[in-house]
Amino acid sequence: MHKLLLISLFVLAGFSAYAHLGGISGTVYDQATHLPVKNVNVILSNQGKSAVTNELGQYRFDGLVASMYKVELSHLSFKTQVIEVTVKDDETTFAKTLLATADVELSEVVISSHRAHDQQLISNLDIRLRPITNSQEILRMVPGLFIGQHAGGGKAEQIFLRGFDLDHGTDIRLTVDGMPVNMVSHAHGQGYADLHFVIPELVQGVDFKKGPYHADKGNFTTAGWVDFRTKDALDKSFVKLEAGQYDSYRAVAGIDLLGKKGRDKNQSAYIASEYSFTNSYFDNPQDFNRLNVVGRYHGHVSPNTNLKLTGSTFWSKWNHSGQIPDRAYESGQIGFFGSIDPSEGGETSRTNFNAEFVTVTAKNYVIKNQAFFSNYNFELYSNFTFFLEDSLNGDQIRQKEKRNLFGYNGSISKETYIGKTNWTTTVGVQYRHDLTKRSELSHTKNRTETLVPYQLGNVNELNASLYADEQVQVTDKFMVNAGVRLDYFRNQYEDLLADPVNTRHASDAIVSPKLNFYYTFNPRLQLYLNSGRGFHSNDTRVVVAQGGKQILPGAYGSDFGMIFKPFPKMFINAAVWYLWLQQEFVYVGDAGVIEPSGKSKRQGIDLSVRYQLTKTLYADVDVSTARPRAIGEMEGMNYLPLAPLLTSTGGLSLQMSNGLSGSLRYRYMANRPANEDNSIVAKGYFVGDMQLNYARKNYNVGLSIQNLLNTKWKETQFDTESRLKNESQPVEEIHFTPGTPFFARLSLTLFF
Repeated sequence: MHKLLLISLFVLAGFSAYAHLGGISGTVYDQATHLPVKNVNVILSNQGKSAVTNELGQYRFDGLVASMYKVELSHLSFKTQVIEVTVKDDETTFAKTLLATADVELSEVVISSHRAHDQQLISNLDIRLRPITNSQEILRMVPGLFIGQHAGGGKAEQIFLRGFDLDHGTDIRLTVDGMPVNMVSHAHGQGYADLHFVIPELVQGVDFKKGPYHADKGNFTTAGWVDFRTKDALDKSFVKLEAGQYDSYRAVAGIDLLGKKGRDKNQSAYIASEYSFTNSYFDNPQDFNRLNVVGRYHGHVSPNTNLKLTGSTFWSKWNHSGQIPDRAYESGQIGFFGSIDPSEGGETSRTNFNAEFVTVTAKNYVIKNQAFFSNYNFELYSNFTFFLEDSLNGDQIRQKEKRNLFGYNGSISKETYIGKTNWTTTVGVQYRHDLTKRSELSHTKNRTETLVPYQLGNVNELNASLYADEQVQVTDKFMVNAGVRLDYFRNQYEDLLADPVNTRHASDAIVSPKLNFYYTFNPRLQLYLNSGRGFHSNDTRVVVAQGGKQILPGAYGSDFGMIFKPFPKMFINAAVWYLWLQQEFVYVGDAGVIEPSGKSKRQGIDLSVRYQLTKTLYADVDVSTARPRAIGEMEGMNYLPLAPLLTSTGGLSLQMSNGLSGSLRYRYMANRPANEDNSIVAKGYFVGDMQLNYARKNYNVGLSIQNLLNTKWKETQFDTESRLKNESQPVEEIHFTPGTPFFARLSLTLFF
């Protein structure tokens, strides 16, 4: 009886103590824009507790005894701040914090166990310090990712990553503020991803992950995914003027519409525009024109609901010199920057509307809703084989389409504590619908005359998906992430060349599980194991022709890696990875044919090192190796054409307190097979770039030099069979697009 009474007294005392516990609730804002900052690391000093701010810049700690606490807040490119908060019994103390931008100090970068699945390192600072002429080049900042342009400045670049020749986006998912960039069943090929509608000066940061390990990322997420985050607000209005070699001119302007009055109300709005012109370095003038206009509003619908509205429109038109065969250059028939068919070129446009709502409820549910719409137009004239098929008129083709794309992304997430474990549960739904009108492939002449229509039809493609994701902070050091998504596709193709018009359908679904582990030994070392299934959809014109078979070939991947800080000013990320792909059917837009390919596997090593040499000087190097092979083929006949085997990028970046900044950078791609037996080789290259800036309060002067050493290099290369006009027999060999020679540009930016 006495023991029971004693136990009861202890229990009551425990409940009484718990009843008088308090907490800390805070919101973090950008000092310059007064807008919330998400993903800020928040550490409760000497308590073993940490958090990350949500979409509204909010964080919370509960179950604290009455006392004085130190709260440390840190975020890349912001100055770390420590505040003192007094907690009282039965009260939650609110703390408002303004973070000021600052130079990056790698000693302040902490390897956190909290939400380790989402940590990234590309910021606006990286973008400012590197030579960039368009937003597509920001992709180069993803370690191991290379791009190449082979049809003038208006066409989407070719992408390489992790042993993949990704063409224009077949196995990498690209988004801008959550809005899809990849175009399914595109006239030029599946997954075509054109980022030129983004103004690079408006990019706030880039989130990325290699491999199919995130439950909220679906179609095309095999090699990885990249999401561009554009600015919610401008620190200041600006006008930027650029001029460079080869008749290159560019003007960019951004106007802050609400100013200080808007910031005081946690609102912002701006409008920005970009115009570019260049004749480029080719013998045949490119006459490239690009125009971008974008407007954004960011504000609070209510104290706990953020609204972002973004509208943009983009137009581009250009001529291009196309790919040229080695024999034409080596024989002196044309120069290195010459052309076989100077009538190639294209025109494209895209108009977007994107609405994003984020609500944090009183019970700390985070609800996200996003609706988007794009109207897209594309027309491209190319000639890859010259006179192989038509010895009289040549082999020029036209690829053309008009498209409406609309969709919705929604999710609800909640962070809860169960004992000493922290659970973050997210459930989401995604919907995307593509409708194309008169998707065309035709044989043409001089961009004016249609000789033979090869394909003409309307694509109707729907993708609906559900996903669930759970992140469990088991201990302060160990975190587990598990997720699963279900994707359903419905494909329809209306063949307008058939008589009578023929409409065919296909549909399928795929389940993609994910499982990831993170163990953080201390703020200097973390090990992780990522695993998951992904997929890439096949072109509608492929799947209906195959009767709906194998619409969604799966991809199975795993990464074992570490994040390590051996010294306070050194940051290392290394991973060993493996990826296996099922059978897939590929629609080749350039030829209008279906090419089946078998199973394949890729494995390799990624290494990234960041080192702060001095307070103002930073060094970085990325090295990626890959061994891509086809499965089921004879040894020596199982190479994957154009897949990169060894790549490396790196450089030095300078950021001084007197306003001087800049970078000296290199990129290297080794030789790689151009065909299945490696008898034809795509030559590697080493290219260096330089950027210098001098910034004062109201202006910035910049000098950008691409290909500093004036290296003669081949940016893109293909093993192609072609026939020139004076040849009796076709020849199979490397066809290439020359890379940029020494190219200098000056810029002046005025702030007001």
